[in-house]
Amino acid sequence: MSNLPPVLRGLEFPVIGAPLFIISNPRLVIAQCTAGVVGSMPALNARPAELLDEWLAEITEGLAAWNRAHPEQPAAPFAINQIVHNSNDRLEHDLQVCAKYRVPIVITSLGAREDVNQAVHGWGGVVLHDVINNRFAHKAVEKGADGLIAVAAGAGGHAGTKSPFALVHEIREWFDGPLALSGAIATGNAILAAQAMGADFAYIGSAFIATKEAGAVEGYKRAIVESTSDDIIYSSLFTGVHGNYLAHSIRAAGLDPHNLPQGDPSQMNFAAGAAAKAWKDIWGSGQGIGAIKAVEPAASLIARMKREYQAARTRLALP
Repeated sequence: MSNLPPVLRGLEFPVIGAPLFIISNPRLVIAQCTAGVVGSMPALNARPAELLDEWLAEITEGLAAWNRAHPEQPAAPFAINQIVHNSNDRLEHDLQVCAKYRVPIVITSLGAREDVNQAVHGWGGVVLHDVINNRFAHKAVEKGADGLIAVAAGAGGHAGTKSPFALVHEIREWFDGPLALSGAIATGNAILAAQAMGADFAYIGSAFIATKEAGAVEGYKRAIVESTSDDIIYSSLFTGVHGNYLAHSIRAAGLDPHNLPQGDPSQMNFAAGAAAKAWKDIWGSGQGIGAIKAVEPAASLIARMKREYQAARTRLALP
């Protein structure tokens, strides 16, 4: 049994909604949390930076109102994603806003920083850091991360190439803290499989793109519904870091998805708005989208996953 901090104990459903760049918003986060999963969004989605204060007020007030009205079914906690790469010139500002609202969970990406972890711990928050291999996992924990998100092959956006079986096993050989698994998870069966491998939580992103609350354009949502894993392209061209993208959007940009040059890591830039240009036109997606058959409310998607999860447990004669 993993050693979980109080904020992650006793969740109704072992799922964390991944922060979706440009797409996640307070409406989606609230819908995820009130349906029983950890909802999240990138701080950088709030543009201009001053909007982050308003969004965090909306989330905290919305969840508090839900809890008052539904004491028997309290909302799950929420998380804010912070890009800690040195090109993110908003990081200090955004951390201060998170401190104001005592954000319970912070997800850090693109670099592990001890000072960021200490800042989050200062207001009582928990840090989960995403990693693509065991070496990065060690570095993150050494610098004070409380938990890890294993970003395995098939995950949407910036993703690794490791098999989830290999990655989770290697991490669990030495780490007994909170562990989420990311990579092509879009069904209740897959959520249970993630737990069977040794993860505490499934980390799900692409499935939530095709929800009513998500801030994606309708063409993007339809592409998620109409595509399968055969339509996912792994490339470093667009941000300098390898990621998974929908071939449809690459073709629409006038490029051949099967003949893309390598990207330049030195061009990676998360200064205010800079990275949005790539993600706005080149649509990120994981390989699990073959399970997504319709655009629906987040609560309906989560309810379907819960039914599948319980059915899988029943087939295996699990309590």
